[in-house]
Amino acid sequence: MGSGRGDPPAEKVELKKTITLFQGVAIIVGIIIGSGIFVSPVGILMHTKSVGMSMVMWSICGVYNTLCAVCYAELGAAMPQSGGEYVYIKRAFGDYPAFVCLWINFMLICPVGIAALSLICSLYILQPIFPDCDVPELPKRLFAVCIVCLLIGINIRNVKWATRVQVVITTCKLVALGIIIVIGFIYFGKGEIDSFKNSFEDSDYRAGAIALSFYSGFWAYSGWSYLNFLTEELVNPNRNLPRAIMISMVLVISIYLVTNIAYLAVLSPALMLKSTAVAVTFAGHTMGVMSWLIPILIAVSVMGTMNGTALSMSRLFFIGAQNNHMPHFMGMIQYKYLTPASSLFVILALVVCFQSSNDIWYLIEMEGFGFATVLTVVFAGQAYLRYKEPDMKRPIKVHVALPISLCIISFAIVVLTFYQKPSESLMALGLIALGSALYIIGNRWQNKPRELQTKINSINTFFQRLFLVIPPDNPDDVDWE
Repeated sequence: MGSGRGDPPAEKVELKKTITLFQGVAIIVGIIIGSGIFVSPVGILMHTKSVGMSMVMWSICGVYNTLCAVCYAELGAAMPQSGGEYVYIKRAFGDYPAFVCLWINFMLICPVGIAALSLICSLYILQPIFPDCDVPELPKRLFAVCIVCLLIGINIRNVKWATRVQVVITTCKLVALGIIIVIGFIYFGKGEIDSFKNSFEDSDYRAGAIALSFYSGFWAYSGWSYLNFLTEELVNPNRNLPRAIMISMVLVISIYLVTNIAYLAVLSPALMLKSTAVAVTFAGHTMGVMSWLIPILIAVSVMGTMNGTALSMSRLFFIGAQNNHMPHFMGMIQYKYLTPASSLFVILALVVCFQSSNDIWYLIEMEGFGFATVLTVVFAGQAYLRYKEPDMKRPIKVHVALPISLCIISFAIVVLTFYQKPSESLMALGLIALGSALYIIGNRWQNKPRELQTKINSINTFFQRLFLVIPPDNPDDVDWE
């Protein structure tokens, strides 16, 4: 990894176009399939109230996320820069909206997501130890903290270690899903179809319930927003990126629907709703003495999603600090290991704070509110850029009606969720308001009193010494491999 510390690089650091269509599909599927399919079936079923409507929502969420991914493909091809939606919003609307997007990622999407994932991971590992009761809160939280500390430590020590872990992670995902699907369809073949009788009975068609089930769908399909980082590495991206997206999303939607059928062939809807770890309950009913295998595989899979989130978001915050949108020490690298250690430590601190929540669904819904807000602004910006910069080179171009429609849908989901879940929504808005105040003080207030500026500099110096980080000579030369 180049540090920009005076040593000339052996060669220019750039992305090589080596990813074929098949490899692109494999990477995308590996990113998307995470913890969601192992926990979201309960969330969607809980809000829709029926098996038939839950399957419809799984399909709708899949189609919606596919359309979102296609829009991101256009943005990624037109602006192939690190930073994702932060870059797109800044290009369209300027500095402050970009900061709000970064802040939402910083305070909601990243730490809340990792906190929820760590609690899910801890739950799956500990549930077999407490087969007849709920896992006690204290051991669940302590184990979740240990998991996050381990992953952050790996990322701080060596980023290559963190990336190599993903090979094992993907294998565990596929093995776990394969076992569930095979067992479920054996039961289905034996005539276990009671869960599918009168499948739309008692369905909840209220707009608020549909919006909340959407958030569980967001959780299950999350990961497609990272597709824009693949654009520069794809062979013939103008052709292969849209194809990879469509093939991958069709595969993921199919896998999710088949997995839900497998769950329901073994477990009744009532039993699923009572379960805090549906895949563990499934394994307990079908695998006997080998039931411990599924929660371990799922836990490893969830750790992979957490690892990828920490890895990518720490770089996003590093970029934000370079633009004076984050504290300066977060734009520095660890002098010995050459990793974004300060950003990772801050992520760790925020995750531990959010882990104090007693309700995983509260975290998921709060993250979903933030994510839907970002999507609303991204799609509005995409449509606005058609007017603002009509001559921008767009190797992939969708009809402008698509981002406009997705913007309206995303905004409607935000409004409905605010109405249905005011507590989570107000908490998210409060955090955004806090960020706005900090933006005014840290970014827009240029002529600060000398005493205040001295204190800010002292804080940056303190954390710089605490984390042993130094500013890179040229941030663009930092290679995070």
